[in-house]
Amino acid sequence: MTIGFIDFLSACISNPALLITALLTLGVNLVNGWTDAPNAIATCVSTRCLGVRSAIIMAAFFNLLGVTLMTFINANVAQTIYNMVDFGNNSHFALTALCAAMVAIVIWATAAWYFGIPTSESHALIAGISGAAIAVKGGISGINGGEWIKVIYGLLLSTFLGFFLGYIIVKLIGLICRNIRRSKTLTFFAGGEIFGAAAMAFMHGAQDGQKFMGVFMLGIFLAQGNSDATSFVIPFWLMILCSAVMALGTSIGGYKIIKSVGMDMVKLEKYQGFAADVAGALCLLISSLTGMPVSTTHTKTTAIMGVGAAKRMSNVNWGVVKEMIYAWILTFPGCGLIGFLMAKVFLKVF
Repeated sequence: MTIGFIDFLSACISNPALLITALLTLGVNLVNGWTDAPNAIATCVSTRCLGVRSAIIMAAFFNLLGVTLMTFINANVAQTIYNMVDFGNNSHFALTALCAAMVAIVIWATAAWYFGIPTSESHALIAGISGAAIAVKGGISGINGGEWIKVIYGLLLSTFLGFFLGYIIVKLIGLICRNIRRSKTLTFFAGGEIFGAAAMAFMHGAQDGQKFMGVFMLGIFLAQGNSDATSFVIPFWLMILCSAVMALGTSIGGYKIIKSVGMDMVKLEKYQGFAADVAGALCLLISSLTGMPVSTTHTKTTAIMGVGAAKRMSNVNWGVVKEMIYAWILTFPGCGLIGFLMAKVFLKVF
């Protein structure tokens, strides 16, 4: 199933519930670009390969490119998110719960941004809609276990693969360049890090853009009273809309997140930043092609940890890492609970 842009606009005019759902979903997408995308350019900024403004503009462009190109190649991530929950056959209740989940995600993500903690909007999205689905169905029957297990796989993949790829790639760079004077490699790795940051931004768009397009399509079908659509085709206009909103969010900036990830956690040199970006982008590419929804934040930060640990474990500021891990752990129960409570409130009110 799919929907044309003109049909979508007509449906929004005749169905206020669809308009509200679309605006809330785009709001979450904006917050994602605002708070999550800065992770992609954190190392590039911290090693002074690019200024903050230039890096943000670059990330915005490659986010947009990643959403459109990767969705044409493989839309499995969007399908996974779409099929992860079951809101039941009552499309009104389901749509109300979805709106509640979007509000919960905005609350959680904005709070995390305020405190400068790079929490994952991907995990917040998954937790929020899962909590809302449990509220509607009155139990875990609202969760599709077969699709949810991909989230667990993605969590493990982004943690371990990101760390080990970062560790291995920086070791390989050291081995290859062991007989080359470091000053002679600075220009190469400065350019390489800009390329790596662009690749990270591209893959962030590919991963997170698909997640929010999956939710957007779910909202469209629920607003039309169709609660049993199991597959869909993402229209091109939606790719452009979601990527543009994400790019707008990125352009607003997120210096607090850049500082936490790229400056406070590990002090990186240019070749190390390049290794972290390449490791993170490879991990996201593997995840996108296999349809596993992973966290860009998780992937990038664990890659940076791996790079820092490759030199010596004390290079990593484990105090900052501990704060991030606490935020990651709290996201599922915290945002899930907010989604659950907001859904209960919305169902009573509406």
